[in-house]
Amino acid sequence: MSASYFAPKGGHPGQDQLLTDRAVFTDAYAVIPKGTMRDIVTSFLPFWENTRLWVIARPLSGFAETFSQYIMEVAPGGGSDRAETDPSAQGVLFIVEGTATLKVNGETHELTPGGYAYLPPQSGWTLHNTSDEMLRFHWIRKAYEAVDGLDTPEVIIANEQDIAPTMMAGTDGKWGTTRFVDPNDLRHDMHVTIVTFEPGGVIPFLETHVMEHGLYVLEGKAAYRLNSDWVEVEAGDYMWLRAFCPQACYAGGPGRFRYLLYKDVNRHMALRPASTLSHSGKP
Repeated sequence: MSASYFAPKGGHPGQDQLLTDRAVFTDAYAVIPKGTMRDIVTSFLPFWENTRLWVIARPLSGFAETFSQYIMEVAPGGGSDRAETDPSAQGVLFIVEGTATLKVNGETHELTPGGYAYLPPQSGWTLHNTSDEMLRFHWIRKAYEAVDGLDTPEVIIANEQDIAPTMMAGTDGKWGTTRFVDPNDLRHDMHVTIVTFEPGGVIPFLETHVMEHGLYVLEGKAAYRLNSDWVEVEAGDYMWLRAFCPQACYAGGPGRFRYLLYKDVNRHMALRPASTLSHSGKP
């Protein structure tokens, strides 16, 4: 089955539109519906030409603290030769529309919809839109947590359409996860995957865990349980969850329900704020 990836286009609603919408921000989660991603809320970045973006997640104290997520929109001829300016930041790119020309480690890659790139810190990557069509992609960033005895991961280039999902046991093929990174590779401290529910698929219990989440709905619609609330979400909506926010899902159809998922993994929990430690790791 061919994949579908929703991407925002901006614009503005008319003055006659009702103000009621599904946007909500709570202590445990936020829902940012597709209808909020308008021209007036876009941002811009240094050294990115002919580019705008929607910032849909950023580290917030007491909420989700580990990552940021952008939806990038690069016009023909746009892009950057200084894409990442933070030397500690690793990144994942996921293409939803258009073609990205990515250069990293002396190699050039053409990323099309479904395309995925993992970019370790200080990889010096560049990205341009050399086509005649608009380019839209997700850019997820996290400060890499190095561990003595583990190497930094290498660049990964893939396309989700070339990867068979791993099906959840006991679900009769209704719940699967497309993984770009080996879950047993502990060099990685974040995973970005694609979760797919066929009609009738459910998360049959309230997942309550330490991992923070960003969930961008690529396709379909579902009822999603967030903390004590059931919310309806559809393609283009974003759910942002702090650690230990209970969650569950019912994908009623009529088509598949799919989302791009971020979570932090494979590291000890910090026992005191980083600002209280010296470079030696001692107070």
